Amino acid sequence: MAVKVEEALELIYKNVTKKSIKIVPIEQALGSILAQEIVASHNLPPYDNSAMDGYAVKTADAGKCVNVDHTIFAGDNSKEVLASTNAIKIMTGARIPEGCECIVPIEDTLECEGGVTLPHKLQRAKHIRLCGEDIGKGSTLLSPGEKLQAHQITLLASQGISHIKVYKKPKIALFASGNELKMHFEKVEDYQLYNTNTPTFFARACELGCEVDFIGTANDSLEDIHEHIKSALDSDLIITSGGVSVGDADFTKEAFAAFEYKNIFDKIEIKPGKPTTFGRIGSTYVLNLPGNPLAAALNFELFGQSILLALSGENSKYLNVIHAKMQEDYKLKSGRRSIVPGYFDGEFFKVCDKFAPGMVSPLAKSNAYIMIDESCSYLACGTDVKIIPTRFSFTSKSKVDLVSRA
Repeated sequence: MAVKVEEALELIYKNVTKKSIKIVPIEQALGSILAQEIVASHNLPPYDNSAMDGYAVKTADAGKCVNVDHTIFAGDNSKEVLASTNAIKIMTGARIPEGCECIVPIEDTLECEGGVTLPHKLQRAKHIRLCGEDIGKGSTLLSPGEKLQAHQITLLASQGISHIKVYKKPKIALFASGNELKMHFEKVEDYQLYNTNTPTFFARACELGCEVDFIGTANDSLEDIHEHIKSALDSDLIITSGGVSVGDADFTKEAFAAFEYKNIFDKIEIKPGKPTTFGRIGSTYVLNLPGNPLAAALNFELFGQSILLALSGENSKYLNVIHAKMQEDYKLKSGRRSIVPGYFDGEFFKVCDKFAPGMVSPLAKSNAYIMIDESCSYLACGTDVKIIPTRFSFTSKSKVDLVSRA
């Protein structure tokens, strides 16, 4: 019996658990999901330092010609003490000397005999970066479940952290089934097709930070599909396309049943992609997608990406939406939840001029899709809709209503 979209997503998050952890150097952590709390071990800056190339002075010496006979460079362990009517030349990042009350930039001074003349107004603590003003020792910098982007790596490096615990990236195995399918590097006859689904899943799963293995294309026989399944069982998730409908040569479901396959859901009330199924063999999850390229790709975006997010350990593991307006009127047949591809320009969403479940060109022309409520048969120009991006992953820490309604 087919389940509703929301039921399918709920079953995914109920059954899929995050991966185990490993330790990696921070240079290899980009895109990984953090599996530990990071607490600052020291202040940043670690000491009061100069924000400018200038002079360390006392505010009482405003407007005076002060003597300059010493310079402090960044990295110097200077023990100089600043006395009245004196200034110490100081470079950006250098430790503030004892007795200093502010820094005067070089360009704000004039040369005078033996030193420089200071401005008539000086402000206490001006151009001084205070110890701990950026990061305070003991403060929480990062939490488990955060995705490590370049600037999170910056935080780790600032604390001298060289290795961290992260969740292992999901390992995906892909294969397609169908006697009519050939890979793009093979010769195709006029009665055959190139397999576009597997390269699509491969590229998208890589974009989403997974480790991906291509197992191959299985013929429409139980024996050949069995061999492909055996080769994929060391992965976290097997994704197949084709052979999940009700045709005479649709063997995929039967083939998986031989491996103590546990069904989680079988068919979804969605158009296109109703034959999509999900289950598991031991600790390996299995997502069977339709053979039609557009249907397979869109259902990968909705259900496949949700499985990967649940596996990843990321806190923001739910698909999120961007609010937009319809650029044109759009009519459709009501009665089933529909996924519709289109292009989002930052304000408006335009449905693809021509699309069908078996097409591939709409995938390249679109950058998002909308999921339309089954009761809706018409979206007028200007109607608010919720777009789900396909060119990047946009997620939320809490569940979001993904459905667009009239």
